[in-house]
Amino acid sequence: MVIEAVTARWRTTAARLGRHDNRARPARQDRVGQGQAGERDAADVGRPAGLPSRLRSFDPDRVAGLEYRAWVGYYQHDWRRALMAFVGLIRMGFGMDWCRTLHAAWLALRAIQLWAPLPDNDPDGARARMRRFYALVRLSHGEPASPATAAELEIDWWRVHRQVQYSAPGITADDLVESVTRLYCYLFGEPEAEVRPAAVHRVRAMGLSDQWVREGCPPGSPLLPLVRAALVRTYAALLAAVHH
Repeated sequence: MVIEAVTARWRTTAARLGRHDNRARPARQDRVGQGQAGERDAADVGRPAGLPSRLRSFDPDRVAGLEYRAWVGYYQHDWRRALMAFVGLIRMGFGMDWCRTLHAAWLALRAIQLWAPLPDNDPDGARARMRRFYALVRLSHGEPASPATAAELEIDWWRVHRQVQYSAPGITADDLVESVTRLYCYLFGEPEAEVRPAAVHRVRAMGLSDQWVREGCPPGSPLLPLVRAALVRTYAALLAAVHH
C-alpha cells in the first residue's frame, strides 16, 4: 500500500538525518518521557533571552494552512496527504529537528488512524501514540510537564468532537469548547479566559468541517475556505493569548 511505502521511505530518511544530527552536535541522552527543561532541540538552543520559544512563536496563516490540509486528508482517507501535512505542521509549529519531526508526524498519523474507525476505534492506542508525540515535544522544549496528561486532554477533545459530530444526547458545542480550552490551558500555561477565544474559533472550524463531511467531502466545496479561515483565526487568537 502507498502508506507503507511512504512510511518505509521516511523512516530511512529519518535514520539518515538522525545520523547526520549526531555527527553535527555532541552526543546526549534522549530519553523519551524523561527530558528535563534543560534539554532543548536545535530550534531553541542559542535563542536569545526574552524571545519566545517555537511553541509560542509561529505564523498563524501557514500553520493553519497545514492543519487544514491534514484535516482534508483525514476525512478523505488520503493518508499520504495527511502525513505530508503533519510533517510540515510539526516542523513549523514545534521546530523539532527532522528526525524527531518525521517520528512525531508518524505518531500523529497513527493516532488518528486508530481513532478514525467508527464504532470500533482504538482510543487507548491513539492515546498511547499521542503520549509518545508529546514526549518528543517535551524533549525538544521541556514541556508539557506530563506527556500523559497532554495526551489524555488531546484524546478527550477528539472524543467530545465525535459526540458533537454525531449528535450524542446532552453534548453540545460548548462542551467541545471547554475540552479544547482545557488542552490549551495545559499546553501553554495560560488562564482559561486567554485561550478560550482560540478554542471557540477551533470549534467553529470543526463545525464547518463536519458540515462538509455530511455533504460528502466535495473537493470544490465553498465550505473549505471557511474552514481554513476559522483555523487561521484559531492560531491568531492563540498567538495573542500566549503574548498578552
